[in-house]
Amino acid sequence: MSDIPKKMKALVTRGPNDMTLETIPVPVPAAGEALLKVEACGICAGDPKIYYGIDMGVWGTETQPGFVRPPFTPGHEFFGRIVRAGDGFDPDFKVGDRVAVEQVLPCGHCRFCKDGHYWMCKENTLFGFRKDANGGMAEYVLLPKESRLYKIPEDMSVSKAALIEPFGCSKHAVDNAHIENEDVVVMSGAGTLGLGMIGTIKQKNPKTLIVLDFKPERLALAKKFGADITLNPGEVDVVQEVQNLTDGYGCDVYIEATGHPSSVIQGLNMIRNLGKFVEFSVFGMETSVDWTIIGNNKELTIYGAHLSPYCFDTVIDWLNNGKLPSDGVVTHLKKLEDYEEAFRLAKTGDDNSIKVVLVP
Repeated sequence: MSDIPKKMKALVTRGPNDMTLETIPVPVPAAGEALLKVEACGICAGDPKIYYGIDMGVWGTETQPGFVRPPFTPGHEFFGRIVRAGDGFDPDFKVGDRVAVEQVLPCGHCRFCKDGHYWMCKENTLFGFRKDANGGMAEYVLLPKESRLYKIPEDMSVSKAALIEPFGCSKHAVDNAHIENEDVVVMSGAGTLGLGMIGTIKQKNPKTLIVLDFKPERLALAKKFGADITLNPGEVDVVQEVQNLTDGYGCDVYIEATGHPSSVIQGLNMIRNLGKFVEFSVFGMETSVDWTIIGNNKELTIYGAHLSPYCFDTVIDWLNNGKLPSDGVVTHLKKLEDYEEAFRLAKTGDDNSIKVVLVP
């Protein structure tokens, strides 16, 4: 397309506390690739931890290599429109399509890809963390042939479309909990991911859904989205409250979505014997727990959750038809030029911020 410029604005990260807005060349797609004009890109909870250098080990330690590979353009919660495609690009998509993009770029040939667990690909790269897969905090993004794309409705709002990727992660975490309709479920953390989990949890029809958070405005939104009970750990002993609500047994399922060590310990103390614990967070520090609780004391089942496999189509449908409540989750739309303020809001939660989105 002749109206595609030669240069574009993009955020470029070179190290901790070293991110700048730069003018760089617009990528030119090769065979099998495409060029996406970014409509918007959300700031994930992990992005500020990388930016400020507080994500545990992400920049590397004395014993572990760094996860990121600078210089790179951050951002994996992006969507937009295909404006150019190289020969042999995915025939299911064409120039003009409005699409959302999964974070992972799987290799397609390792054991995990071959058995369908592509999101755990051993050789994968990820948008927004490495120079071979620059992310969506830019005007354009190059889509490698490994990209996993999903069409989104033309009339879907920016505030809904910006939640496809994070709410996909939310759905995957909830699916891993294997919730049954007699379960008392506690979900800790009513940020973007936690709020996204509420709609999916309600589809499982549990007996009771309890949501925990320190911020009253987030608890109010959780209640609006379908939580049966909301509790503030800063105001009440939430472990005791859950014990009181369950005849002293504790909750059946605990989903941890804060990334804070205290929430992990709280969950282990709150959950019943033979309960299920799901962890889906990016931690900024090491977390130590009494493993005797997990094994000898309670015989718990611990599940992890990573990315959003097989979730995008359902999430797009549920956002579109209202099964996934979303109004009020996107609180701030910021220009790329205002990235410093946007990242500050995403890190601190000031100004009642929940999901902060950058718009090129």
